[in-house]
Amino acid sequence: MRTDYVHGYTPAETRRLTDQAQTLAELLHGGIAYPPGARVLEAGCGVGAQTIQLVTRHPGIDLVAIDISEASLAQAKERVGPEARVEWRCADLEELQGEQFDHIFVCFVLEHLRHPTAALIGLRQLLRPGGTITVIEGDHQSAFYHPRSAAAQAVIECLVDLQAEAGGDSLIGRRVQPLLTAAGYDDIHTEPRTVYADETLPHLVDGFTRKTFIAMVESVREQALADGLLTPAEWAAGIRDLERTAEPGGTFHYTFFRGVGRT
Repeated sequence: MRTDYVHGYTPAETRRLTDQAQTLAELLHGGIAYPPGARVLEAGCGVGAQTIQLVTRHPGIDLVAIDISEASLAQAKERVGPEARVEWRCADLEELQGEQFDHIFVCFVLEHLRHPTAALIGLRQLLRPGGTITVIEGDHQSAFYHPRSAAAQAVIECLVDLQAEAGGDSLIGRRVQPLLTAAGYDDIHTEPRTVYADETLPHLVDGFTRKTFIAMVESVREQALADGLLTPAEWAAGIRDLERTAEPGGTFHYTFFRGVGRT
């Protein structure tokens, strides 16, 4: 389940992931209930932004958190703290064969994989009969905003194109249900989880529009300019117009998709 992480492993990206997890905690995790004693796998835990939510919302679970980056795991351990009941592993899916879990949680991981269906098949083999997998992904073409701007759309498309070039799919949210079906899961339920921000919702304007979405787009600036996708002036104009959506009179909308399947 190796990835080409288009956003990079930088302090700015760590801050963005943390802001995103805190701002969207209820949106992403609301309604999930893992009972005490359940063995849960978080596949692709990264810097632990979602791990904090898992250990906080589901006390008493036996959580195994894996990632392929030692550096990310070190940050995750520090962020979550030694008192949390988490088994940390630097591992890929192939290294878990033969193990069994009651539930698997996968958030913002499939979008970076070249073969997401194969990854989901591998994860299904780790689930006990009746176990569940929860998959959460976004879709960058679900971003619409006011004021409309061709320049802003151009910088968003840079991120979409660069992620595709790296072998991922930033539009994968719309594919969550078909992917789970193709991987052989049963009893699949997928639902949109929508974020809407305007000046009456300042915590979402700051935590999502500015610190999550715009920060995510800005993370690919250097690569976009190096590849000649936009000129520096075009990039600056696009970011400036995106920032206007976070100002008074601006609005921003984005949709995540959460799918749950069973074995």
